[in-house]
Amino acid sequence: MTFPRPHRDDVFLAVAGLLSGLLLWSLGLHSRGGHALLPAWTALVPLTVMAALELVRRIMPRTVLNIGTVAVVADQFTPGNIATVVMFADLVYAAVLYGTPATARRVPVTTGLISIGVTIGFLAWLRDPVALLIGVVTALVSFFPAVTGVIVRNHRDAADSARLRAEQTALLAEMDRTQAVVAERARMARELHDMVANHLSAIAIHSTAALSLDDAATSRQALGVIRENSVEGLAEMRRLIGLLRDSSGDAEPAAAPTLDGLEALVEQARSNGGSSGLTFALDDRRDTGERLPAPVELAAYRIVQESLTNAIKHAAAGEVRISVSGATGEPLVVTVTSPFGQRQGPRAPGSGAGLVGMQERVALLDGTFGAGPAAGPPGGPQKIWCVRAELPPLNDKEPSA
Repeated sequence: MTFPRPHRDDVFLAVAGLLSGLLLWSLGLHSRGGHALLPAWTALVPLTVMAALELVRRIMPRTVLNIGTVAVVADQFTPGNIATVVMFADLVYAAVLYGTPATARRVPVTTGLISIGVTIGFLAWLRDPVALLIGVVTALVSFFPAVTGVIVRNHRDAADSARLRAEQTALLAEMDRTQAVVAERARMARELHDMVANHLSAIAIHSTAALSLDDAATSRQALGVIRENSVEGLAEMRRLIGLLRDSSGDAEPAAAPTLDGLEALVEQARSNGGSSGLTFALDDRRDTGERLPAPVELAAYRIVQESLTNAIKHAAAGEVRISVSGATGEPLVVTVTSPFGQRQGPRAPGSGAGLVGMQERVALLDGTFGAGPAAGPPGGPQKIWCVRAELPPLNDKEPSA
């Protein structure tokens, strides 16, 4: 078992106290002079013990205080040494500062009671006002160092608490910053996917058709669709890049799409999906008397856009129906159905990011979302793929989508 290494300051205090005590002893400067019961050399024993205790005042504060108390009481039977008393006062201070919380509470109370008891005892014994001076000296050696230790300990604990709070605040700020970055990246990914996926899917499908069919008219028509989607895709990309470079702090671009653009979106889908045997029908039953909040309109628009993109990529030949309904104060319901089955002709690969993006948009608005195969209507296909989103009306708050 290795003994802990004393602190540098404790070594300095021990050496300084011992040398000062030896100097006073060699000069014959004792605290009690000729009133001691023991010879002069005995004062060196408590002095040496106190100096040794100074070395471990931080390591074993409670044990040091107990031994130091015995040593200072024993010093009262010798000629005495001022250095011994001063080092004992430092041990009381160290016991409160470095000891356990219980020790820090008990030592000031104990030393205060001892100081009062000594004063009363000497007054009763000597019946002289000089007894008050003995009580003051006792308090200076024991009670006041303990109180000083309490004050310093409280300040140290307060500083530690403030530092801990600062570290926790910095950690929370870093977590908030990280979450904000992740949320912004997810939002950018949704915007980029919804803006470009529709055009790129149409380009992929028509380019595959143009390469597969050796027909000049079909190839020319496919190239026209490819060019149209390329131009529109580039325009969308420029808008997104402009949004990313904008330092104004706006949550959404000024020209964010709204539900008023559904007709144009469906018309574009007719152009892109006509060669795959798809037809498109829009049933818009919204109450147009009151404008919906921008996050709701953008989310509904993107859900319809992504659903049409998925239908062009994966749906079997048939009708794709878009239904939008909602009145003032009621949820906005968006439903997109498409034929579900084996697709003939070219198909564009999918990654599933579109469904994830739609679900995230609806979750940000505290709505409900569902997507999957369902039974078809009477007289229609046996199975359909149904996407349904219910967006609650936002009267009091408008979270960013």
